[in-house]
Amino acid sequence: MIDPKHIGRTTPPQTIDVEKGRLKFFAKAIGETDPIYSDEAAAKAAGHKTIPAPPTIGFCLEMETNSLWDNIAAMGVPVGKILHGSQTFTYHAPIYAGDQITFVTKVSDIYAKKGGALEFIVEDSTATNQDGVLVVEIQRVIVVRN
Repeated sequence: MIDPKHIGRTTPPQTIDVEKGRLKFFAKAIGETDPIYSDEAAAKAAGHKTIPAPPTIGFCLEMETNSLWDNIAAMGVPVGKILHGSQTFTYHAPIYAGDQITFVTKVSDIYAKKGGALEFIVEDSTATNQDGVLVVEIQRVIVVRN
């Protein structure tokens, strides 16, 4: 069983640079065809300051931090036993090429089902840009198979 003492564990802030090429690649990978995600002129014509990030990129950016892996290691959970259970996003402001996004992740709950055969780790992350503006909140649930 994962010790519930880890509830409240918070990672130190970790910052990721959002590069224009990464945004274009991500948009192509997810099949996004709106030119605002790949063409700066189209983005500006649509009222953006530069190329905006597709909404779900927050998850990919956060995966480049050590927040998930730090928490999993601190709890003694073998990586081979985890599954991605669910994920939700609450958007507050756009993420743009050139931004620096800082993530902080907190373990908000740990619980078991099926007599402990499955354990669930709930993590809440906040992402702010270089101006301190909250851009997205992400909640994920990690399932641990015992």
